[in-house]
Amino acid sequence: MANKKPTFVSMDLGTANTLVYIAGQGIVYNEPSIVAYRIKENKIIAVGEEAYKMIGKGNKTIRVVRPMVDGVITDIRATEAQLRYIFSKLRITKQLRHSIMLLACPSVITELEKTALKKIAVNLGADQVFVEEEVKMAALGGGVNIYAPTGNLIVDMGGGTTDIAVLASGDIVLSKSIKVAGNYLNDECQKFIRSQYGLEIGSKTAESIKVNVGSLAKYPDERRMKVYGRDVVSGLPREIEITPEEVREVLKVPVSRIIDLTVQVLEDTPPELAGDIFRNGITICGGGALIRGIDKYFADTLQLPTKIGEQPLLAVINGTKKFESEIWEIVKAQRLHDDIMSR
Repeated sequence: MANKKPTFVSMDLGTANTLVYIAGQGIVYNEPSIVAYRIKENKIIAVGEEAYKMIGKGNKTIRVVRPMVDGVITDIRATEAQLRYIFSKLRITKQLRHSIMLLACPSVITELEKTALKKIAVNLGADQVFVEEEVKMAALGGGVNIYAPTGNLIVDMGGGTTDIAVLASGDIVLSKSIKVAGNYLNDECQKFIRSQYGLEIGSKTAESIKVNVGSLAKYPDERRMKVYGRDVVSGLPREIEITPEEVREVLKVPVSRIIDLTVQVLEDTPPELAGDIFRNGITICGGGALIRGIDKYFADTLQLPTKIGEQPLLAVINGTKKFESEIWEIVKAQRLHDDIMSR
């Protein structure tokens, strides 16, 4: 075993989705970060897409949980159970033995949570575990040359948090985070439908509204969308139609908060790097990058060139793939150091 190169495994532990990459195999898992339990036995009955289908449609015997909410691990046991279930389902538990594992996590998780995650990875079979911030991996996977001695500004809009960071010479210079992201936008759509139309809708319907008609600028072939829910007065099912313009106004308020935080980051950026950002512009990654017209909205508001990163939904996990060579250099250096110290 000593002569065999360990398997490199990386994970994007996102609020919305969990992704797993294995060197030589590619991305082997990409499903919602949701776990469904049977309450009486406290036993997992579904994970990922299967559990997602149960949201709002379960019964008193089933509990559906998100192990990570707003970028924070709310249930460490559920997180470990989720990962064990995933690897068992993929039938790759043997490949995890003596592996080198890279975990991409939101910047808001604490050192205690990082330690807990590392412990989970070791329990799964990893020999060495590395933790990197998602925004750094998103920049790398989004097509930004983070190793150049120039400043780059990244806005990573995930499910629970939006991380905004300035990167240069291979690392984060400064970053800020806000709990305004995909799930928050869904909540705002829910609140609007309730207050404006007196209709109660679920989180999945709200997400569908955001995906199907959500935008920050007018786009071709705009159409109304039928929405079904429960009337808050009568309690009976009802149907309404909403317009893209209505949803646009709903989304502009929370996205403006992200722009305000971006301004704060720019104000704290060293002058030389700020000059680089003026030339290089802003790169938006994550699920939020798919909202129609978000790049134009940022560009018009901040007067800075703005682009959508490469494969924004996969930017973080793609970044971990590109970071693999650096991980091996770190491992090699550590082993050399240990060898020297043992002599």
